[in-house]
Order: sequence, then structure tokens, then C-alpha cells
Amino acid sequence: MGTDTAREERESVVAAAETALTPIAPFGDLPWAIVQMRAVEPIVVNEALIAAYQAASSPHSVRALRSDIEAFDAWCRRTQRIALPATPEMVADYLDARAGEGAKPASLGRYKASIAKVHQLLELKDPTQAPLVKLRLAAIRRRTGTAQKQARPLRFKGPVKDVERDQARGLNIRALLEACGDDLPGLRDRALLSAAYDTGLRASELVAVAVEHIVDALDPEARLLEIPRSKADQEGEGATAFISPRSVRAIAAWRAASGIAAGPLFRRVQVRRYKARLADPGRPIASISGREAWDLRKTLPKRAMAARVEYDVGEAALHPGSIGPIWRRIIQRAFDRGALGDLTADDLVRLLKGISAHSTRVGLNQDLFASGEGLTGIMDALRWKSPRMPLAYNRNLAAEQGAAGRLMAKLG
Repeated sequence: MGTDTAREERESVVAAAETALTPIAPFGDLPWAIVQMRAVEPIVVNEALIAAYQAASSPHSVRALRSDIEAFDAWCRRTQRIALPATPEMVADYLDARAGEGAKPASLGRYKASIAKVHQLLELKDPTQAPLVKLRLAAIRRRTGTAQKQARPLRFKGPVKDVERDQARGLNIRALLEACGDDLPGLRDRALLSAAYDTGLRASELVAVAVEHIVDALDPEARLLEIPRSKADQEGEGATAFISPRSVRAIAAWRAASGIAAGPLFRRVQVRRYKARLADPGRPIASISGREAWDLRKTLPKRAMAARVEYDVGEAALHPGSIGPIWRRIIQRAFDRGALGDLTADDLVRLLKGISAHSTRVGLNQDLFASGEGLTGIMDALRWKSPRMPLAYNRNLAAEQGAAGRLMAKLG
């Protein structure tokens, strides 16, 4: 009886919370997600605070926060709980539930931060600072480990020890570039892949490249790329990356074929294919029935048409989410054309599973390490703020080329 009473009381609180937040005029996407959340007591939203947050945050950060709080609110509804203000027990239970669904510790940390942020924006006490939340999250990390799945690297010559002298092998950028066609999609893909490897740009930064960002370098055959803003530079301090003569030639060919003179450099290419058509003498007018008389074009002869392909280049930049699929499509095409001759079909399936938009950045990071560059140089080239990620990306190479690896190579 007591259990039923407690359930009824909780359900009545949930019902009363359906309209607890005071609705406000939406500021983009984020507040609309907030005003859908249920609260124990009415909450007046500080519009100026939310507007200030949105002005200070990237669109990606706002979308991520909205997604996270919607997921948290949906879990609260399913488990008959009130999302606002959350208690430490609720947050800990939520993180446990997401871990049980397969969420990695890094993702759980983001969910925790998003719950904290929405409480800060609504000027509520932050439940995530409670020892219970920190200890439960630490327990999850201890149980599952904190290693993150790394994107498979796309290195220029593939998995080689000496990036200067060794022959390219396996999955390598050189073969992929050579396998790109000379039609518009192929020219775009060659320029995109070559520039992505040179600069180590993240997907969001790569699609943001504009013609105006490419400036002269001391080497007349090379160029520099101005990066107005990046994931690690939300305030727009700016950075510069090097573009090799190889990429300069690829970009020039793509621009000449596409007619892009300004604006976004890497754009969608729509392909329309038409089959060949035999000549048609047309139908005698006497054969046209009454129901067809409205369309006398059927009496006109038609010339034979050869098969053809037409292309349309879009006006807007590619979406960041398209980069990973483009890399995988380039790899599949190169394999089909025999450009990756030392890979089997089974190798290809295994390799493609690890390819993401980040693969060129990881590949450049590893090639710099293999060529003998120090951590400072690698961090500068790839605009890292912390040594943690470049060290993580080079962990396997460091083990192979470190003291133990060198000794074992001598021992045979």
C-alpha cells in the first residue's frame, strides 16, 4: 500500500511539473529545449543570460547542449522523475544508465557538463558537483577504462617507418590522390583530401575554408591558409597552416573546372547521368488518339543522343558530416581501380570501419612524429593547445620506435 501511495504522489508531482517553466520567446534552438523541461517549481528564465551564452558559444556547442538536455529530460520522463532541479542521485543514476547503454567515459563527462550548464543557465544549484556524482563517474571509468577509440590514420605513405625513403604501402594518401578521377567530383575530392592532410584541419574547419583564406607564401609554389576560427579557438584569434605545392595544384584544377572564384572552396557536386538514346522519327499525326491530341510533341522527330554526364556545383560549403563518407568513398574507389594492390577485400572492410573525418589529422600527426618532429613542432603544426591528444595519437608509433622497439629490431 505504501508503495502505491508513493507512486501516486510522484505521478502527481510529475503531472504538476508539465508546465512549470515560464515560457519565453525562443532564442534560436536552445531555449525551446529548456522550456520543454519539467521543473518542481516554476522557473523564470533569465533571457539575458541565455542570450549571452549563445552569443559566446559556437553553434556546434549550442546544438550539443540542446541534444544532451533533451536526452536527459527524456530519461527523466521515462523514469518518472522531474528534470529540474536535478538531484545528485538523479545525475548519478542517469550516468549509470547511459554507461549501461554503451556510452564511453568521455561522452559521460560531456553529459555531466551539459547538466551542469543548464542548471547554471537557469540559476539553479549545480548537482554535478556533489561527491556522489564524482564518485559514481569515477567508478564507471574504473570499470570500463578511459581509452577512447581512435580514428584510423590516413598517412601519406601508409604504415611506414621512414616517411621519406620507404615505398608507399597499404592504405595511403598518395595512392588515394592518384586514384581520384579528372571529372568534377574527382577534382574536388583530390583537392579536399590533399588540403586536409596538409593542414590537419578538423571537419568543421575544413568545410569552412574559403578562397579568400588562401594567401601567398615565401615559396611561390606553396600557399598559406588563414584559419579565422577553430574548435580550439572560439574567440577568433586565428591561425595559419601550410598548403603544399601538391595541394596548390589540386586546388587550382578544382577551381578552374568548377568556376569557383570566391566563397566556400569545397562544395557539393551534384551528378546527373543520362543514358544514350536512339533516334526517333516521331509518330504520324494520324496515329495520335484523341486522348493524346493535347501533346503533339509525340509527332516530332528526336535526334539520337549519346550518353552524357552533367554536373552542378552548389553554392554552399560541404557539411562537416559529409567528410568521413567522402574519405570512405575515395578509398573504396581507389581499391576498385586497383590503386591499393596490397590490400585484400577483407583488409578493406576492416580498414573502412575506422575511417572518419579525423583520419587525415591523425595521419599527419603520426607522419610528423615518424619524421622526427618533436612534440612542440607537432602541437604548433596542428594547433594543439594540450599535448594530451598528440601523444595519444602517437602512442603506438612511440612504442614501436621507442627504446624497446629499437633494441628488439637490433636483436632480430
